[in-house]
Parts: sequence; C-alpha cells; structure tokens
Amino acid sequence: MITLLFFAGLKEAIGDDQIKMPAVGMTLGEVKEKVWAEYSIEQVKSCMVAVNEEFAPEETTIQEGDTIAFIPPVSGG
Repeated sequence: MITLLFFAGLKEAIGDDQIKMPAVGMTLGEVKEKVWAEYSIEQVKSCMVAVNEEFAPEETTIQEGDTIAFIPPVSGG
C-alpha cells in the first residue's frame, strides 16, 4: 500500500487530504491515471507530483510504503 496526499483544491474535490491505495510496481504516471479514472478530477493531470517529498518524473516506479503528494498549480496576485 502507498499513501496519496492531496493539497488545496484537490483535497476539497476528493473529500480527504489523504487516501491509501494499492499501487506497488506501478509508475507514477499510472498512479495519476488511476486517480483520475477513480475521481474524474481534471486537475490531477496538471499537478506537480512528489514521491517521498521529492519531485519525481512519471516514469518513477512506486515502492511499498511510498508517499505520493499531488500538488496542484497555484495562482496568486
């Protein structure tokens, strides 16, 4: 199992700030697609994603116990 963390608007759209998911052996890109398919939140596709507190490419293979953070784009003014 892995832990997925959600911030800002994603947290509100999903209804929780974290969930557990079986995803060991998947790539980070596959995890993003799985989250998108389950929750249909378009913003997931444009998020920065960190694995264990480090930004990672979508080809990264997920390991048991990893924590993946979805960080949506932020705008300000």
